[in-house]
Amino acid sequence: MISEKDIAFLQYWEQVREKENTFTSKISGGLPMAFLFALPIILSVIVVRLFAPNWYTKISATSPGSFITILLATSIIIVFYGYFRMQYKWEMNEQLYNEIKSKKNKIDNQTNPN
Repeated sequence: MISEKDIAFLQYWEQVREKENTFTSKISGGLPMAFLFALPIILSVIVVRLFAPNWYTKISATSPGSFITILLATSIIIVFYGYFRMQYKWEMNEQLYNEIKSKKNKIDNQTNPN
């Protein structure tokens, strides 16, 4: 037996599955969580840059230009994490949709054998 929750999910997913499969919707949906994921990295880099700018370069023998490299790498991580998080979520919803749909078809075939 299919529950009302499953039926509601089938109706919802049939309406939004194509729209949520686009690159822009995945990026826009995943960016808030990706920013939260990268926020500690960005804040720690900014705090070190503002309050102790010579500390990191003295202890690690790196150039002062590494600040821009760190921010660029963090930006790439944000885009990567945001996209693939939403891709994973879309695939899980699609798998659930296919499972419920096959269960519904199996029940329909059992009740209406032609």
